[in-house]
Amino acid sequence: MTSSETTMKETVQAKWNKRPLIISGPCSAETEEQVLETAQRLANTGKVDILRAGIWKPRTRPGSFEGIGTKGLPWMQQAKKLTGLPITVEVATAKQVEDALHFDVDVLWIGARTTVNPFSVQEVADALKGVNVPVLIKNPINPDLELWTGAVERVAKAGIDQIGLIHRGFSAYGNTEYRNAPMWHLAIEMKRRNPTLPFINDPSHICGRRDILLDVMQKAVNLDYDGFIIESHIDPDKAWSDAKQQVTPERLAEMLNEIVWRKEDTPSEEFHLALEKLRQQINHLDDELMQILGQRMKVAELIGEYKKNNEITILQTNRWNEILERAFGKGEKLGLSKEFITKYFDAVHMESINHQNKIMND
Repeated sequence: MTSSETTMKETVQAKWNKRPLIISGPCSAETEEQVLETAQRLANTGKVDILRAGIWKPRTRPGSFEGIGTKGLPWMQQAKKLTGLPITVEVATAKQVEDALHFDVDVLWIGARTTVNPFSVQEVADALKGVNVPVLIKNPINPDLELWTGAVERVAKAGIDQIGLIHRGFSAYGNTEYRNAPMWHLAIEMKRRNPTLPFINDPSHICGRRDILLDVMQKAVNLDYDGFIIESHIDPDKAWSDAKQQVTPERLAEMLNEIVWRKEDTPSEEFHLALEKLRQQINHLDDELMQILGQRMKVAELIGEYKKNNEITILQTNRWNEILERAFGKGEKLGLSKEFITKYFDAVHMESINHQNKIMND
């Protein structure tokens, strides 16, 4: 290994360990000039740690721009030489892994459409055996933590010891605000299961539009994410793919400056004492909620018995609508959103249905 290669390896390691870790670049590599200018302007901000660009673009439907292909890799290689910053690209096949490594790509990422398919993940994992390269893994398109976990396990079994997670949101029926619903609770659970892995946010694919990027970024920081992978283009409105969600390098720097960067902990004894008292209150309230929910289920079981004895169906839509409308009225006075109330009662209602269904079948 040459001295320059050793130096870059050390740089990659330093960037991988940095917090916050900021990865940025265009959705797609389009031309050599576009890649190099974007890279230079991102480097000039002094806020970007790793350069990204899509080389192969998996698209939902044929006919869309599917990436410039392997000929874009030398452009990324040149961008690294120009800026001194490591580079990363998405890979979905063994051949793409081989090509990326041939052109000295420093970090690889596995995209959502690949994570969803264990066969594809295994092909990538097999191609990574014997390779010392960090790998980031995006959540699958559908909200399935087992698929995400399986991808991590397959890559780890290939001998990759530097694995990171990217939360890019999930496809969801009825979702209108975001391109991909964040489903923060799933991301938080994945972070809980993998506390030692870097966990970064992809606001570009969650939002799908640039006007709400900063709000999502701030929420990710508030939830103690380790950084961002965010799309940046020298002329976003003319981008060949995902134009609405990209920002200029300069706007990216402004957003990063506007974020309130929070820390996970503080040495203040006063803070910890106050927080512990409040947490004890939460614990007591949680205990009371569990007791009340248990009592509710016992009543639901009695209702199930009455329905069974009188040959009545479990689900009665009018009654369900009545419960929700009543809850909305009370919840508004308590400052609870309709979204929260709906999710809560959906969960409680399904549990009641399951209890009653068991009684019906006994």
